[in-house]
Amino acid sequence: MKLITYNLIDELVNLCEEAIHICFITAFAMKSGVQLILPTLKKAHARGCDIQLLVGDYLYITQPDALKMLLEHLPNAEIRMFHSHGRSFHPKAYLFREESLQHVIVGSSNLSNSALTNGIEWSLHTVNSATFEQSIDEFHKLFYSPHTVPINFEYVQKYSEKYKEANKVTPLSTKWDEVEATNLMYGVNPNSSVIMEEPLPLDTIQPRPAQKLALAALDETIEQGYDKALAVLATGLGKTYLAAFFANQFKRVLFVAHRDEILQQAKSAFTTVHPTKTTGYFNANEKNTESDFIFASVYTISQAYHLKKFTPDAFDLIVIDEFHHAVAKTYTRVLDYFHPNFLLGITATPDRMDNQDVYSVCDGNVAIQIHFLDAIARNWLSSFQYYGIKDQIDYSQITWLGNHYDEEELIKEQLQDKVIEKIFSEWLKYKQSKTIAFCSSIRQAKFLCNYFRSKEIEAEVLTGQNSRNDRNAIRENFINGEIEIIFTVDLFNEGVDIPTVDTLLFIRPTESISIFTQQIGRGLRLADGKSHCVIIDCIGNYKNADRKLRIFKPQLKSNERLKIQRVETIPMTNCELHFDVEVINLLEEMARKNRNYRQQIIDAYMDLKLQLGRRPTYLEMYLKSNIVELNLSREFGSYVGMLNEAGELTEEEGVVFNQFKEVLLEIEKTAMTKSYKMVVLEGMLQRGASNWYQNITAEEIAPFFLSYVSEKNRNHIDPINQELNKVVSLIEKMPMTKWSGSSKGIVNFTDKQFKFEIEVPYNMEEKLFVWVNEICKYRLHKYFERKALKLEH
Repeated sequence: MKLITYNLIDELVNLCEEAIHICFITAFAMKSGVQLILPTLKKAHARGCDIQLLVGDYLYITQPDALKMLLEHLPNAEIRMFHSHGRSFHPKAYLFREESLQHVIVGSSNLSNSALTNGIEWSLHTVNSATFEQSIDEFHKLFYSPHTVPINFEYVQKYSEKYKEANKVTPLSTKWDEVEATNLMYGVNPNSSVIMEEPLPLDTIQPRPAQKLALAALDETIEQGYDKALAVLATGLGKTYLAAFFANQFKRVLFVAHRDEILQQAKSAFTTVHPTKTTGYFNANEKNTESDFIFASVYTISQAYHLKKFTPDAFDLIVIDEFHHAVAKTYTRVLDYFHPNFLLGITATPDRMDNQDVYSVCDGNVAIQIHFLDAIARNWLSSFQYYGIKDQIDYSQITWLGNHYDEEELIKEQLQDKVIEKIFSEWLKYKQSKTIAFCSSIRQAKFLCNYFRSKEIEAEVLTGQNSRNDRNAIRENFINGEIEIIFTVDLFNEGVDIPTVDTLLFIRPTESISIFTQQIGRGLRLADGKSHCVIIDCIGNYKNADRKLRIFKPQLKSNERLKIQRVETIPMTNCELHFDVEVINLLEEMARKNRNYRQQIIDAYMDLKLQLGRRPTYLEMYLKSNIVELNLSREFGSYVGMLNEAGELTEEEGVVFNQFKEVLLEIEKTAMTKSYKMVVLEGMLQRGASNWYQNITAEEIAPFFLSYVSEKNRNHIDPINQELNKVVSLIEKMPMTKWSGSSKGIVNFTDKQFKFEIEVPYNMEEKLFVWVNEICKYRLHKYFERKALKLEH
């Protein structure tokens, strides 16, 4: 351990020389600091060093020019920004991993010239391996937290606008080049945590009915040739034990999750089912590489340095818990590295509504999906009585910041007397014995807790700020009936089980459908003496207010209007929905004001473009946008038609689109009872931009066609006779002849020659080729995904 009091830059430069992995986290980044460290980072970048940089947007001090420099000169680095939303964010740490040594520097120096050179700054430098492992684990938890976003040029453009606006009022950051203040100290709230679910009793080692159903479905999916599958089981049906029972078929298992508490719970479940197997953790504190079953923190094992401790085929089975997180880079890094015999994803909420493409990670193969309403109908979960009450807050007057409301403005409204009194009176009217209340902030939770106590109600606040001992004590007192209501902030989302909870109180605007579903699951566990769960939900004119209610009507399509009545019974269950008349009127008013479906699609496209930093492909739009049932052909004719309406085509692209609009429409809309038309087109596209539309025979396309449809995830959907002459005959009789007959002259099949009847100028070839490619890949993906889902049912 040593103290550094000046010229930290010298230390950073030296450590960069030997590093194989560099992580910087600073409250802000200034152009002056980036210029200073950039030459060294460029050298590390050039030799393939992993570089991860996290900066904050607090007070908009980070300069857009600093971000642009990093993006331009470090294209392969991961650069993210922490959205503070007014909360303090002021860490300064520099982590370096070498082949045989590791370094942690923590102190007061941000990424600015004066802080790294002659400013009055103190930093501590240690090479302690345990400290490093803990530091890099905490770094990755923050780096990939929901509060951070990847920085790309699209994002920097948006950030620049906010930066300029903010500095009109408080021009702190524009003055930093002249006077680089060095003594801002803002602290950070600790990461939230979860409470560990209680393991099943040791003698309960037989699968429950839902698990038996899921195990049978997984066995069937293996027989069909799949090596990846997603199991969607509602909260409370025992996903972790399902994975443990499924592991009977495999020798070595890697179980990956994002929280240590979930890993502890999983280890307990697997040990109960497999008492003779060896188990161990791979996380910040333990690096077990030899056990039969290894339970790994995704933040630890996803680091390249740690992945190399295993061979790619080290595990027969990999289980990803809470699989809706699997599209995060940490998970994809693990999934790209390992090649198990089987990949199992387990989750309760794979909703694409939250911009999560979890289906593509498992090749679209959902082995089983049990919605919580299905589970209730089978008496596997508790029924509920839902009360939608009118929120007293007018959210239209609160600033919306892209994915949440301004915290200061929101809390001001939430703490009004009329709001608090309404919440308390409605809770008294409907509550049972044990309530979990979901709040939007710690301040709101504490204020409400004090109010309830003033009314002689035994209440507690439980958040990530509580120590583990506090959490356990509060939990025990709650279970024993000494506490009647717990106010919490996102603590009871994943991996928590208190079956006796019989009342849920939602006093926050719902921003995530997945989180809302998880939180409802906290009240649906079966328990002795529990007849049902009461759900009290404050509904206001906030974003997603109507959309979240669709989870009670899963049969609704995304473009179908949600209709609610004063009292409704959910079919096949004893569950009832009760809505205040005010809520019904509010939702009808919101529906009238809502943007139409076409505008929603364009908005989703713009959001995704910002996230990716470039124009999304058609398939990315389908997989990663927040539109659940995307139908661009119906709304815009084609994907390119949507781009045109959104004003996203350049003048040159507009000319190409107008000239070949009918061709694109034909490829987008031609009927597909089988995959064959698009497989033929995919084969033609292999010939490149200048030749894809030219003459081709069935004999020429047959080898590609046979190879494509014979892949194990496709051959059971569109099985064919694999004799080459039979394949040639099939191609001629079906896709070539039928497409030619239905295309109104755009496609032609004459004298065994198949082609598109178009002439493409040289300067238009590449653009048309790219668009046709995108449509073809989208249609093939959608076809096989749809057919696979039908086979499940």
